[in-house]
Amino acid sequence: MTRWDGIYCGFPPAPDGILLRWNFDPWAIALLAILALWVGRSRPGATAIFVLALAFLSPLCAMSSALFSARVVHHILLVVIAAPLLALSRPEQGSTGAGLPFVLATATLWLWHVPGAYDLALSDMAVYWIMQASLLGTAAVFWRAIFSQPPGAALGWVFLAYLAMGMLGAILTLAPEALYAAHATAPLMWGLSPLADQQLGGLIMWMPGAIPFAVWGALMFRRTWQSMDAAS
Repeated sequence: MTRWDGIYCGFPPAPDGILLRWNFDPWAIALLAILALWVGRSRPGATAIFVLALAFLSPLCAMSSALFSARVVHHILLVVIAAPLLALSRPEQGSTGAGLPFVLATATLWLWHVPGAYDLALSDMAVYWIMQASLLGTAAVFWRAIFSQPPGAALGWVFLAYLAMGMLGAILTLAPEALYAAHATAPLMWGLSPLADQQLGGLIMWMPGAIPFAVWGALMFRRTWQSMDAAS
């Protein structure tokens, strides 16, 4: 039997109650406040705090208890939006290699989408927070390394990072059966079968998930163009 007591933000909500499911967990608010102090007055840092508040305090948090597709949105907010913004708020001093951070961030993302690991995280609060911290932490280290790279190399790493996420999304989209026991019944309240919910999540990861990568890639391309103009 699926356990719901360990899911952060509580029992999966029905659509008619989702707008009331704001999370006012004092520990989450305190952690965000500490993180806000750490990033200081940096505009990227402040934006990252807003994104994390959206992920953990807004009704999206409860919605991700019900729907795998909402959980995918939650993870994208963490690893492709909040993490690079945090990295920009605390830039690397000098250039560092991105290979190892890429492997760690990619392995972490894939590991937490293995059905057994994913279901465990949604049934045990401690494991849940290990999931969140490891996803955000390894992604932030990866993006911090990317932003220290020469512009051309940084653009290549952004493309590789999207390929890694896109491949995972494609696998989840094309899987012939639903993989996650944590979402075996709740999607039905939303008019989705568990397989349809999983396919939607995979598609979000595969296609719309490319949008933030494209934005960061455009910024890298701009840096490359500016460096070429400066050199000419």
